[in-house]
Amino acid sequence: MARTPKPAKRFPRALYEAELLRLQGQLVQLQEWVKASGARIVVIFEGRDAAGKGSAIKRVVEHLNPRVARIVALPAPTERERTQWYFQRYVEHLPAAGEIVLLDRSWYNRAGVERVMGFCTRQEYTRFLRQCPIFEELLVEDGIVLRKYWFSVSPQEQEKRFRERVENPLKQWKLSPMDLESISRWDDYSQAKDDMLVHTDTETAPWTIVESEDKRKARLNMIAHLLDSIPWEPVLRAPLAIPARPRGRGYVRPPRELDREVPDHAATLLAEKDRA
Repeated sequence: MARTPKPAKRFPRALYEAELLRLQGQLVQLQEWVKASGARIVVIFEGRDAAGKGSAIKRVVEHLNPRVARIVALPAPTERERTQWYFQRYVEHLPAAGEIVLLDRSWYNRAGVERVMGFCTRQEYTRFLRQCPIFEELLVEDGIVLRKYWFSVSPQEQEKRFRERVENPLKQWKLSPMDLESISRWDDYSQAKDDMLVHTDTETAPWTIVESEDKRKARLNMIAHLLDSIPWEPVLRAPLAIPARPRGRGYVRPPRELDREVPDHAATLLAEKDRA
């Protein structure tokens, strides 16, 4: 009887946290360069359900200014948006000078879930495959830095993560009937992804695959690649000095008893702990 292979050992947490912090420090420097240079960056995160896209995005923006780096995760299109040019609702979310936009799923919905689930017609799908490389070439030609990441995960690991979400009340919101449908349509999604790469993995806007069986490795690999693929450089910031606090001018503030303060829930917890 063949033995079941042991699961791969996870990347060491201590090493992961140290390297993640170093990379996040570089992301902060990248942000300063974006602001100073007026660069425009778009990063697309695509992949299987539960492949780790969302957690990677969180690590990217964790220490960034939300006014500079913003996450765009669009809901299903409205009736009006369905009558627009397909790329139209994404255009309004593209960055201006000095901004970074991270797309948590993107216009590639048409090449994936819309094709597999029948949410678009064959004609709409083939038109997308024809127009998408042209659209992305126009973005790059206009000076936008475009990076596209596909997070890849095995069916076994995906199902494991689905089960974790079912059992964890804090993660159940991440799971939808559409996600579960992807289990029975695994091959359909595989073919859709492969067809998508054939038509949209171009020299101008190539796809980069992120193996995400181990989320820690996936995050480090993706962030390191992003930093290495953009020709940024550190920006010297003028040193800041905290001014001396001036002497008061005699203003008397109202008594604090008049304020409406939140109840001291933390003190209640401490009191309960002391009584236990």
